[in-house]
Amino acid sequence: MSHSYAQNIVHLVFSTKERRKLIPGEFQPALWAYVAGICKKNGIFVHAVGGMDDHIHSLIQIPATIALAKAVGTVKSNSSRFAGERTRGFEWQEGYGAFSVSASNLSAVERYIRNQAVHHRKMGFEEEFAALLKKHGVEFDAKHVFG
Repeated sequence: MSHSYAQNIVHLVFSTKERRKLIPGEFQPALWAYVAGICKKNGIFVHAVGGMDDHIHSLIQIPATIALAKAVGTVKSNSSRFAGERTRGFEWQEGYGAFSVSASNLSAVERYIRNQAVHHRKMGFEEEFAALLKKHGVEFDAKHVFG
């Protein structure tokens, strides 16, 4: 077979270090746009980017030629540099959550990301992240995830 075909749609989630509120509302559009630009520059298609003052969600489509960890590392390192130049003490957490998304669920996940402010009136980031891990069948120990 001479061609490779893949559809790697990923819901990527990570927070600021220690879940500190380092992304003020007025800075969020610039950071979300910058993350989308990083992805575009690296051949990663962006469906949605959004989040809150302590975390970010992105729905991205990673080409077969880029490993997930490499894509995440590129997004985190470049956006951290950008945010660090504008927000004192800015850092992302060390890890991340990456969840596969089927084409049939694409629009639901896009809506979820675009409506973070509404969603977080009911639930904080730690609850949200634990719910995502459970929904996707990822085993975890809360003391290691949030400790």
